Amino acid sequence: MKKTKKKIIHFWQRQAGFTFEERKTRRGFTLIELLVVISVIGLLTALIMVNFNAARERARDVQRKSDLDQIKKSLRMYYNDANLYPEAASGNRIKACGNPTTTTFEWGTMSFTCSSMVYMKLLPHDPSWKQVGDNDYNYTQAASGQDFCLWIALENSSDGDLTNSQTRCSSCGLNGANYVVCAD
Repeated sequence: MKKTKKKIIHFWQRQAGFTFEERKTRRGFTLIELLVVISVIGLLTALIMVNFNAARERARDVQRKSDLDQIKKSLRMYYNDANLYPEAASGNRIKACGNPTTTTFEWGTMSFTCSSMVYMKLLPHDPSWKQVGDNDYNYTQAASGQDFCLWIALENSSDGDLTNSQTRCSSCGLNGANYVVCAD
């Protein structure tokens, strides 16, 4: 019975075009096969990384727009109390609180608070901010305290909201990749 089994195995090996001894030496993949697989994996990785980085840029731009909207709301609350928007300090920061002392509020390190009124717990930094000198939010007072301009450059210069924001806040005089928020 064992001889019959061996004959059947040898028969199929001959049909496949190699013997058992030859099969021992043909284990594994050829160099060409490995190179093709590695290049396909590399190509797929490159395509995924490009899309991943674009998605991260859009996410940071959404965060920037949200931050400017929150700052706008806090500035409106300040306006309701003081009947004017805060002044601008050097470096396009917010300078407010008037008498007896004026405070310059730093982005990302201070709350926007006057006396006991908290307008914003923490003025945010730009999402890609890492150190002093990096891109950050910008503020300026306009129309003698009756208007303001907040702006930041977006990473996605083809964002549809750029033109709308610049049209709505045309008095700020900003263009390019700057997303602008002003008083309503």
